[in-house]
Amino acid sequence: MKLVFKIVTVIALGVSALSFGQQITKKELFTIDGKPFYTDEFARIYKKNLDLVKDESQKDLDQYMQLFVGYKLKVSKALKLKLEEKESYQNELKNYRTQLSKSYLTDSKVTQALVDEAYQRLQKEIRASHVLITLDENASPEDTLKAYKKIVEVREKALKGEDFGSLAQQYSLDPSAKENKGDLGFFSAFRMIYAFESAAYKTPIGQISKPVRTRFGYHVIKVADARENRGEISVAHIMILNKDAEKAAATPEEKAKLDEKASGSSQTPEEIIRDIYKKLQQGEPFEELAKQFSEDKSTAGKGGVLNRFSSGQLSSEVFENVAFSLSKDKPVSEPFQSEYGWHIIKFIDKYPLKSAKEMQVELENKVGKDDRSRLIVNSLNEKLRKKYAIKTDTKLLQQVQAAVTDGIYDATWKVPADTKPYDKKLFAIENEVVTGTSLLQYLDIKQKSAGSTKPKSKWVSNMYENFVDQELNRYYNDHLEQEFPDFGFVMQEYRDGLLLFDLMEKEIWERSKTDTLGLTEFYNRNKANYQWKKRLDVVIYSSTKEDIMQKVHKMVKKNKKNEEIKNAFNTKDKIEVMSNQGTFQEGSDALPKQLEWKEGLSAVIHEGNYYFVVQVNKVLPAGDKTLEESRGKVVNDYQQFLEQNWVSDLKKEFQVQLNQEAFNAVRKELNR
Repeated sequence: MKLVFKIVTVIALGVSALSFGQQITKKELFTIDGKPFYTDEFARIYKKNLDLVKDESQKDLDQYMQLFVGYKLKVSKALKLKLEEKESYQNELKNYRTQLSKSYLTDSKVTQALVDEAYQRLQKEIRASHVLITLDENASPEDTLKAYKKIVEVREKALKGEDFGSLAQQYSLDPSAKENKGDLGFFSAFRMIYAFESAAYKTPIGQISKPVRTRFGYHVIKVADARENRGEISVAHIMILNKDAEKAAATPEEKAKLDEKASGSSQTPEEIIRDIYKKLQQGEPFEELAKQFSEDKSTAGKGGVLNRFSSGQLSSEVFENVAFSLSKDKPVSEPFQSEYGWHIIKFIDKYPLKSAKEMQVELENKVGKDDRSRLIVNSLNEKLRKKYAIKTDTKLLQQVQAAVTDGIYDATWKVPADTKPYDKKLFAIENEVVTGTSLLQYLDIKQKSAGSTKPKSKWVSNMYENFVDQELNRYYNDHLEQEFPDFGFVMQEYRDGLLLFDLMEKEIWERSKTDTLGLTEFYNRNKANYQWKKRLDVVIYSSTKEDIMQKVHKMVKKNKKNEEIKNAFNTKDKIEVMSNQGTFQEGSDALPKQLEWKEGLSAVIHEGNYYFVVQVNKVLPAGDKTLEESRGKVVNDYQQFLEQNWVSDLKKEFQVQLNQEAFNAVRKELNR
């Protein structure tokens, strides 16, 4: 069992210890029922565990060889019992492999470059306006050219001096442009689509970008300003809604209530908020006033506290600017009006931008979820296309295209009933064949995404390229163990570790807990290992003050109770006397070293910074511990006993053949 736990420990360390110095020559070290195990695996595991082993005897290669053979015998037994077929085992192994493979299935250099770029962009907030000419992602060449010419025309007008805001109102198909003249306010990295963000950050202040294509269409961007990132802020607010805005968003029933409420009050929202502000100045708590009067129903019950936010996260730039103007020195704003109503804001805290190191994991996650992740995917796809040369059977591909109908546009197309003509090699990845039928099945699943891509041959061609990338990634993932030996080593160890855990639980751990007769018999045979030293049944009083302990001594002598003694000296704010009651063995740190081993009351004992008084109720002689008193250690020892005997039984069940010559060679190399 010791080797099992060492291997599991190594697995928990991940892949950080996968460099093993000199390479060990791979030779057959031993066989179990004819299955070979090799010197390189033995040497690798020995080296990995060397610094973790505390038992010096296990550093001895002969001893370690016995442990390693025992380990492989247990794995062999687990496989014989088909424990690897358990669904729970398969799921856990799959989940672990998925997690471990993530770093191999992305281009780490591209990922880090995107993380670094994002962090640099986060240092600044950009204010920009845009004009959008909408265009479907799968638009025809004719529609694409038409949209491109339109955006170029708008850009040229802006470059000649026409007002950009007026152009946005006139031409932009962004619905908000009529109101905001295309002004997007301040934003930072991850707030906009990556292509748009990149164009905005690369365009100098006051200038206009070249046309930018996103999934929404073509944009031109004018950058108005840039400033340092303001970080995040946490505030609370009290809001009185603008009545017109409130009524516009209300249901008929809510409107009736608002009219009834308004008829009972002659005050305007501004007058109400200013009265609340006067109450604040008179010293009334902000949180209570927010609960009573704030009309922001989502925050009033929490004293007006909002979730922390950064620039561009709220729909009111006015509110954000007032919030970021506050500080500990100026914690409360004067009443002000936004698009939604009148507010008073209270400062809670500011959170500056974290360091690059602190944000690494967060930025990696954001990059992975953002559309810039396509760059990472595309980079890996490009590498895989170079690694595995794909030769397409163009004739078969044309047959597949001919089998696809316009039914893809309403997802009614079906794969031909007879797929025999397509069950041929479309392409191969190394020696693995991918058939035309596999492509047809892929197209069947993907036909809902056909959209307006026409003609259908174009859609099939696009889908074929995606299909090739998918198959390359699948093949690459399936063969990580062969591509990266380190990955294969870790997966093999985890695979064996899971099997051994299930096997040990079945054969040893459960048995040691439920086999009461066997446990009792083992205890009776080994009582000498479970002994009490001499013990004292005592009550120990301690304090840092001698005069108090003298008083405690007198009270104990008068048979005063434990609680009565402590209550005489301890208060709610100050503890003068502590007590400790129980049975303690000889050598226990709880017992004063100068204490005499006899029944009765000790004198006041001074040791270090403390004074002690000890009431010795009973002196207990050395002797056997009962099974219950030593159960934890007995169970552990019984498990080891069962395992040792079990390994002996396994050596009888399986035939082990050691290659002594190979072992001598690996011993020589490891001792070099």
